[in-house]
Amino acid sequence: MQLRKLQYTVMLFGLIITPISQAEPVIKFGVDPSYPPFEQKQPDGSLSGFDIDLGNALCAKLRVRCIWVEQSFDGMVPALKAKKFDAILSAFSATEARRQQVDFSDKLYTAPSSLVARKNAGLLPTAASLKGKSVGVVQGSLQESFAKSEWGSKGIEILSYQTQDQVFSDLINGRLDASFQASVQADIGLLQKTQGQGFAFAGDPITDKRIIGDGVAIGVRKNEPDIREQLNTAIAGVRQSGQYDQIAKKYFNFDIYGE
Repeated sequence: MQLRKLQYTVMLFGLIITPISQAEPVIKFGVDPSYPPFEQKQPDGSLSGFDIDLGNALCAKLRVRCIWVEQSFDGMVPALKAKKFDAILSAFSATEARRQQVDFSDKLYTAPSSLVARKNAGLLPTAASLKGKSVGVVQGSLQESFAKSEWGSKGIEILSYQTQDQVFSDLINGRLDASFQASVQADIGLLQKTQGQGFAFAGDPITDKRIIGDGVAIGVRKNEPDIREQLNTAIAGVRQSGQYDQIAKKYFNFDIYGE
């Protein structure tokens, strides 16, 4: 069986996938569970979200068990390189800069980014509008890189946080003028909640390739084409079977996959 050959081969190179001598093969995904609706931790410690459901579906296709390894987003690539896990499945956009460090699977979905501010604040996601303001971003995110390069040198304070929950908390408490994150994450993680009723999207979503890249995909270590090909086969299978759409409908009322 091809998958079992992959497991045996990758063990020779010191990867984490369980060898065939064990009863149940596994694959370990790195995840930062602070990005609802993509990934979040429930009160009982379990993980849920679109990425979690999708990852479990991919593992089922590959006949392996998913193990989710929690990792802060800014340390995701170093942890992958250190073989703490086999792949990154955590709203991880396939940008040109990241492709210099890791390889990517085929696209999982598309995720534009948006600015969020208090209603009637009159802010827009432009340097001119944000001058003199403070904007919160998640450390290590593409939104952080974009905000610092486009706004950071133009009189705008860019504040980086460990998690998105911390960004939203300071925005609600008035310590930030705006937050900048994935549009869907802002909508479901803040705007649809009671504490987010005084806030709204500020301007149109940003679809700059430097942020969304080629869409969100699974990051794998370079020079490991076997695991990437296996994941691509599973992605195609989940898409073709209709399971992808069934999972997506639990979280979104629009086509998250995109063009």
